[in-house]
Amino acid sequence: MAQDQPISPLRAALLAQILGGLVAVGLIALLAPHLLTQPLNVALLQGLCAAFTSYKLESPPWWHPIHLGFMPLVVIANELNLAPYWYLGAFVALLIVYWRVPQSRVPLYLSSNQAASEVASLLPDHGGRVMDLGCGNGTFLRNLARLRPDCSFVGVEYAPLPWLWARLTCAGLGNCRIDFGDYWLHSLADFDLVYAFLSPAPMSNLWDKAATEMGPDAWLVSNSFEVPDEKALQVLQVTDRRMTHLYCYRPGRKITPGSR
Repeated sequence: MAQDQPISPLRAALLAQILGGLVAVGLIALLAPHLLTQPLNVALLQGLCAAFTSYKLESPPWWHPIHLGFMPLVVIANELNLAPYWYLGAFVALLIVYWRVPQSRVPLYLSSNQAASEVASLLPDHGGRVMDLGCGNGTFLRNLARLRPDCSFVGVEYAPLPWLWARLTCAGLGNCRIDFGDYWLHSLADFDLVYAFLSPAPMSNLWDKAATEMGPDAWLVSNSFEVPDEKALQVLQVTDRRMTHLYCYRPGRKITPGSR
């Protein structure tokens, strides 16, 4: 029998909102029908129901506060009577920052300066090549490029605004290049270290790609998210605000028959 496929994030979000609305309206109609004339109260209850539904559907944790606040914010924004172009502007701003997050399930995360220092310590003494998958605004790569001017760095980002920001701010660094595009289409074969601060969703696929393409002495370093069913060779604890953990792997040593 085929295994059940997990529900997609967008379908789970839509389902949570619909069920939240139905449950909220039903409860108010049964228990306090007079509140149906108070849109904000209905929206607050709908948000609670939608967030609980999202939790029961095992959606990623960051979806819960989104569901909680979405409908109340819609009601509040509607009462502000803003001109339509404000909503269009907000939509375009979110689009160029987050771009394909619903498909990739990888939000915009920013690495700390301390994380860059720890990663720099893993680089070969004779210099090396580093790729940052989803480099965001380029802050992590800029810090690394300054710490290790003997190394070369490549960042890949497909969200337009973070890419442009990274491209402009890294322009003065001769050992750092920012590419626009999908990092899944880039080969990892020529890099001594590949850095990723993604999410739990793509880690298994990233491992498959890294194990196929990376050399036996190359590091795959994942900020905060472990590769499922693979034990890290090192775990570096970063003394930053989040107390970040860096999970360090040698995926090129795992390409044996029967390995994932």
